[in-house]
Amino acid sequence: MKAIIMAGGYATRLWPITRTKAKPLLPLGKKKIIDYIYEKIKPFGFEIIVSTNLRFKDDFEKWAEDKDVKLVIENTTKEEEKLGAVRALYEVSKDIDDDILVLAGDNVFSFGIEKFIEKFKEKKPLIALYDVGDFDLAKRYGIAQLNGDRIVSFEEKPEKPKSTLAGIGIYALDYDTKEMLGDYVRGEKKDNLGDFISWLIDRKNVYGFVFEGNWHDVGNPDSYLEAFKIYLENHISDDVKLDKTSKIIEPVVIEDNVEIRKRSIIGPYVYIGRDCVIEASDISDSVIFSSVILKKVKLWRSIVDEKCEIRNLELSNSIVGGHAKIQRGE
Repeated sequence: MKAIIMAGGYATRLWPITRTKAKPLLPLGKKKIIDYIYEKIKPFGFEIIVSTNLRFKDDFEKWAEDKDVKLVIENTTKEEEKLGAVRALYEVSKDIDDDILVLAGDNVFSFGIEKFIEKFKEKKPLIALYDVGDFDLAKRYGIAQLNGDRIVSFEEKPEKPKSTLAGIGIYALDYDTKEMLGDYVRGEKKDNLGDFISWLIDRKNVYGFVFEGNWHDVGNPDSYLEAFKIYLENHISDDVKLDKTSKIIEPVVIEDNVEIRKRSIIGPYVYIGRDCVIEASDISDSVIFSSVILKKVKLWRSIVDEKCEIRNLELSNSIVGGHAKIQRGE
């Protein structure tokens, strides 16, 4: 079996942050989103392939320097050019003479996949499911209906969900099923993996495996910040400059060469990237990228991209794009 991490999307629901950053490479504490996925599958000894795009090629190459992975680069640089999930998977897998384990590069989960891999030996193909526990919430996902452990229907974002079992972007496909990807993409069907599963269950038995634990589909700012809170492990770099009037409420991650001064309160659940200056500010439940200056700012549940300068402002539930300069009064 070979493992394929699909990381070629452009994450438009997280723009402007993901205009310059690949979503799987966004921080979740000290690690990146894709690190959590990589660490789950590395112990199995599978060859790991990461499918991404030309726009973020350099960033993934840097990430992969100390990883045992192979990068496959889709020749696209923007949303309008992308192949789509099924076609991209077909292009990556068409020359693989083996079963494949497919994982979405923006999913974070607490559970191990050992039992999933074990069950795949008996029931093929096998689709990972998670009970979101709410029918309104189920409308956001691809939803499976089971008869025993066999999937009898799978609908993408249904108006009236038949269950609350959501597909979570983990698929174990045997060689014969993998070969059917070619038939699907040549038929010009909808190009997402959920619709491929819907098409597949009309042609063969497809099985479901329900996981328990924590799962987050990091698709929008709210889900990103929620996942961040759960997976954050406290880390403060040794060279952080914190004056006596300021306070840090853990857990936080504060990277190198950060200055915090003049009665600032940082935390809980805050990420601060390298080379930031925080002065007379109150920050919680937020992600701040590198080289940001915040002075007299109150920030809650927000994301601030790199090289921004914000003064005399309160922000909540906001995303600030890179290089922005925002100031209110003096």
